[in-house]
Amino acid sequence: MAKMTKISLGRHVFGLAAIGFGATSLIWHDFGAPWQQIQALGNVPHRELLVYIAAAVEILGGIAIQWRKTARIGALALGILFFIFALLWVPRVIAEPLVYDRYGNVFEQLSQVAGAMIIYGMFSSSVSNRAARISRVGYILFGICVISFTLQQLFYLSATASFVPKWVPPGQMFWAIATTIFFAFAAIALLSGHLSLLACRLIVAMILGFQFLIWLPAAFAGSHNSMNWVGNAENLAIAGAAWIVVDYLSQGGSFRSFTPTGSRAPSLTTVA
Repeated sequence: MAKMTKISLGRHVFGLAAIGFGATSLIWHDFGAPWQQIQALGNVPHRELLVYIAAAVEILGGIAIQWRKTARIGALALGILFFIFALLWVPRVIAEPLVYDRYGNVFEQLSQVAGAMIIYGMFSSSVSNRAARISRVGYILFGICVISFTLQQLFYLSATASFVPKWVPPGQMFWAIATTIFFAFAAIALLSGHLSLLACRLIVAMILGFQFLIWLPAAFAGSHNSMNWVGNAENLAIAGAAWIVVDYLSQGGSFRSFTPTGSRAPSLTTVA
């Protein structure tokens, strides 16, 4: 099969976000709270050591994912770490089952796991159904996470509206409702396979819009507040995961099909 030359930026954005997580952890000597936290473990001895280990994994994994030869190892490291952070939200889900924010945090971490899974599968050096399945499961997982993004905005519509800059016409609540609807339609498109590439491109554009209109201004307005910087990393990581889905679909991946035995899985390994 001829090599694909299409430029794929998703993993680069995803890796940059991971480096951002690690950098904030080193600067503030803490996990990327509130999204990344170990509250479920209680009072852990040598907590700072765990912070530095997690930061090292994020920075090294974020760097590794930038190059095709090390992308798979970087995706594996980041995927495992983000999955651990997702699991550490589960006790809070159990403790507060009627608070959707707890579920939302699980799925935000899982959306990043999904991005890592797709990269891990697509950078496989062998022709295998297993690699194709890993990427496909990552794609489906991301689609499920978009359902959660929809529900989280729906259940906290007023809070969502409060994030929208007041100067953006026609109003804060308009954009809170509109973006919730956009997420809902995108989830349907991704999980049905209809217009999925277009839907995911629009998700990337929308989440990057959040970055430039909400999170970056917040970081510069409150530069000493770690949450603002971690929020930038979290939002960029989700944007990167969505962009990875775009790259996956652009390279021939799909919701429905597994790669038949003997055929080549969609591959990003030709991209520098």
